[in-house]
Amino acid sequence: MENKTTRRASFKKIGMVLAALFGIGSANAMTKNQSKTHKKVASDIVTDQDIPLFSGAVRHGNTLYIAGKGAHVAPYEIKAHTEIVLQELQKGLEANGSSMEQVLKVNVYLADLADYKGMNEVFRGRFGKNPPVRTTVATYGGVPGKSLVEMDCIAAVD
Repeated sequence: MENKTTRRASFKKIGMVLAALFGIGSANAMTKNQSKTHKKVASDIVTDQDIPLFSGAVRHGNTLYIAGKGAHVAPYEIKAHTEIVLQELQKGLEANGSSMEQVLKVNVYLADLADYKGMNEVFRGRFGKNPPVRTTVATYGGVPGKSLVEMDCIAAVD
């Protein structure tokens, strides 16, 4: 009986050593790949008192991040604002070599949760047959400016 326990313990130790070695190898490979990519501002930088505040879009490797887009114009109606925001996202994506179909994640910020249904009516189908994951929240105090909705996204770039 003692021989089986010793053999089992030996195999367990060998397995742990192999797992550690492969884990370290994977970590080294990931570090090498990450060092070859770098953050690139892919649009205008918004400034506040001549100090950089945020970028409209940033590309890192094959991933594109588009800052929040709002619709700060009349008519102040959720469907009209949603349409404007989606058009602005699409422009930003296409200007940087991506598309609505390559969007991986969308965050939707509503000034009023009562607009959820109307926003969805315009949003539905805009990202192709395989829509991105999405988070939708109603913001306390509203969306900055006069927009009823703001959206940002993360997309793949080929």
